[in-house]
Amino acid sequence: MWNVLLSFSGLVALIQLLFLPFFPESPPYLLLQKGDKAGCLKAMKQLWGEGNYHTEFDDMMKEKTVTKGTKIMNVLEVLKEPSVYPQLSTMLLLLLSLQLCGLSATARLQESIIQYVSLGVAISELISIIFCSSIIDRFGRRILLWGGYLLMALILVLLETSLLL
Repeated sequence: MWNVLLSFSGLVALIQLLFLPFFPESPPYLLLQKGDKAGCLKAMKQLWGEGNYHTEFDDMMKEKTVTKGTKIMNVLEVLKEPSVYPQLSTMLLLLLSLQLCGLSATARLQESIIQYVSLGVAISELISIIFCSSIIDRFGRRILLWGGYLLMALILVLLETSLLL
């Protein structure tokens, strides 16, 4: 019955795929990134119900005025910025600790290739972090979530079909 358990995650992805278009965008995203005040208020009412959200809206407007002069940087610009070196070093330390925890040694690989597997996993994680953050900046989270759920549901349906055949 493991194939039924595997298809359950595909069912969850399909449900998320069907309901995601009906959810509004995030109110801070609509206001800060898109500059859509009416859409922001509409999303607040849709998410939180009827009420007076002027204090939250005013807080977001203050945040917008504070961040108005700041430039949105891409990944390479962030890597060149000295003010983010403490955060980057923390993330690098976390990534290194994941690589040195010994998960590759538990995969029953030959001892001579374990260090190469660990290095390959670390490099692929770094490349995927840079690639994914660039894609998120370009397309936005909602489109990528929708596409990811669609792809996951499609792959799991194809996998389940191939297992049944």
